[in-house]
Amino acid sequence: MRGAHDVHATRDPVHREPARAADRLGAVSNAESPAAASAASDLRRIAAALADPAPLNWIITGDSITHGLVHTQGGRSYPEHLHELIRGERERVRDVVLNTAISGHRIVDILDDWDRRVASWHPDVVTLMIGTNDASDGGPREVITATDYAASLREFVVRVRALGAVPVLQTPPAIDISNAPERARIGEFAAAVREVAASEDVILVDQYARFAELGAGGVPWGLMNDPFHPNATGHAALALELADALGIRSEGPRARTAALLEGQVASARLYG
Repeated sequence: MRGAHDVHATRDPVHREPARAADRLGAVSNAESPAAASAASDLRRIAAALADPAPLNWIITGDSITHGLVHTQGGRSYPEHLHELIRGERERVRDVVLNTAISGHRIVDILDDWDRRVASWHPDVVTLMIGTNDASDGGPREVITATDYAASLREFVVRVRALGAVPVLQTPPAIDISNAPERARIGEFAAAVREVAASEDVILVDQYARFAELGAGGVPWGLMNDPFHPNATGHAALALELADALGIRSEGPRARTAALLEGQVASARLYG
């Protein structure tokens, strides 16, 4: 869906770095060759870039779940675990891993603040987890449909690819609907993410399905701090799923984080 947001997508907010995102990722710009963009080619670009010493800019954005405050109760959020894996274990110390998520936001809020949230950081990879607030039909904000939400997700993908960066879509994690009935449509919105990822051929990380699996089809209680915010263990599960999807896990003597996170998730009381 093209519209008022297009002006942000087409103008360059600040002077570009000498190396464009597409060049740092070792591929033809998606903006120049959109037909070439696909989930498979994007994964190859990330793998090649991780094997190259040239620094990358990783933007991780979304709502309060990605913002990662309060509900982790002093533990690390999933973007912080990604920071550990990339700049610590992989020793990519010149990479930038930046979390621009804001609590309470919806996808339209990111599109309306595009330069600050995404474009001005010259990203190489942009991950998005959004939808928990979009699915809400309670509170003062306008109720939107999953179709509206999907149209905004497509706009997000178009803009990220126009920057020459790799878009990564994550479904929002499954929640405790009985205690958050205003978000009962969350499954419908997760399905919309899957549909957009398939139709736009974008990397998909299905956190909703993973949380449902960990909860044996129900609520994974050991991963939740409240009905819809993951706790520190929940963030460990989110980080593992994202790291595996993007091939970020490291090997060798410095590889320790993933095993620690796996143990944290395994020891949690997940259901019943």
